[in-house]
Amino acid sequence: MDIFSDPVLLARVQFALTAAYHFFFVPLTIGLGLILAINETKYYRSRNEKDAAASRFWVKIFTATFVIGVATGITMEFSFGTNWADYSRFVGDIFGAPLAAEALLAFFLESVFLGILLFGRKTVSPKFYLVSAWLVWFGSCLSALWILIANSWMQTPAGAELAADGSKAVITDFLGAALNPSLMARYSHVVVALLIMGAFAAMAVSAWYLIKGRHADFAMKTMRIGAVVGIVTSCVMIFTAHASAVVVAEEQPTKLAMMEGMYDDEVPPLYLFGWVDEESQQVITPFSIPGGTSFLATGTWDTEYQGLNSLAETEQYGALDPETAPVNFVFQTYHIMVAMYGLIMITAILAIVFTYRKGGRIKNMKWLQRLVLISPVFPVIAIQTGWFTAELGRQPWVVYPSATGPEGVALATGDAASASVSAPELLITMALFFLVYVFLIFAWARVMGRFIKEGPVVAPAETDDAASDEAKRKDAVPGFAPVDDPVVAAKGGE
Repeated sequence: MDIFSDPVLLARVQFALTAAYHFFFVPLTIGLGLILAINETKYYRSRNEKDAAASRFWVKIFTATFVIGVATGITMEFSFGTNWADYSRFVGDIFGAPLAAEALLAFFLESVFLGILLFGRKTVSPKFYLVSAWLVWFGSCLSALWILIANSWMQTPAGAELAADGSKAVITDFLGAALNPSLMARYSHVVVALLIMGAFAAMAVSAWYLIKGRHADFAMKTMRIGAVVGIVTSCVMIFTAHASAVVVAEEQPTKLAMMEGMYDDEVPPLYLFGWVDEESQQVITPFSIPGGTSFLATGTWDTEYQGLNSLAETEQYGALDPETAPVNFVFQTYHIMVAMYGLIMITAILAIVFTYRKGGRIKNMKWLQRLVLISPVFPVIAIQTGWFTAELGRQPWVVYPSATGPEGVALATGDAASASVSAPELLITMALFFLVYVFLIFAWARVMGRFIKEGPVVAPAETDDAASDEAKRKDAVPGFAPVDDPVVAAKGGE
């Protein structure tokens, strides 16, 4: 089969699999970072040991996920210099800066203050510990920003020009490159999606405890936090998704055409679902809203967009071949993402209503508990299909020739792969990655299972800390005898 002999295709598959695996843990890290910070804030205000136990519980969950996320992210950075060496040479002047900033400014910030969360509760002030919790979450969001700067530049290049010999892109304006046209829309869209993931993961843990009849107080408190974060972020997602779609329509016309299965110029309808017959170049669907996509992108029902056939005839997008473009795949991943958002919103509404209604009716609603338990699957699928849409939708370019991008700053995927890496080498590394990643996911799942099984248990030593400290203080006072001393008791009775 061609897939086993084509190094470029194998390199793409390998990177897609490693990126998808890595981006399972990133949403959990950033999303649960907010849940952790909120719980630590509750403890700072209440000084209740149950709230302290809840905070420690989420620190453990966050840390285990963070470790796996870091380990799986390193492999992708190495692949830039091995499988994608020509890509690295072309974009190295731009791509290296945000990756370095991510490591120096974001990763170190996150790691240092995570160390304080793990080892500093008894050695730093409560206020500093609280600030550390929020800085860990801020660091994870900052890390995502630098990664999105690099990725968004590949989608909508800016602040650069093609070198005189045509071998690489040279940065001319760092701020222009960093604040490229798609950055803010894509960053806000991604971060909101990650917060939804964290909220749904927290609610799922709560639902598991409710089903098992354990840690009811913790379960309801966490369900309330998760439901509020989930409904707020799900509503904000409407606006970030619209902003992202507008950027695609303005900057990446070939991607928009693939997302809607448009081969010919037309006013794009809105499809709820369908199938793109790539031979006849038609979308097969029983239902569509005429002009619906036009309305979502521009606010009007009659805006016409170019299809793949006419775009392929232009000089800028001449490298596109409509007959081999992954149109149906992009169409399906995009519409699956939208469908998952519908399930996310329904679940978030049900959770917020029945968590706060009549003292928490969700405690007695087994069907809703089971729905919430499996609900993290919805944002996971939405996030993964969203990334497949974003990355495959810009093919056949790895650096897309966007509408406002610098002239000549574009790179075809076939020209980006390393010529020195063979198909057998890629197959061997993919097999090794598979074995290691299977081990990691099982190890992570086992650790998570143990943490969740233990739950936010308040140890007896924790509840007795204040009393024991007071006893030690009194014992140290000369002439002071404990109240239960028999001599004192006898005198008191006289």
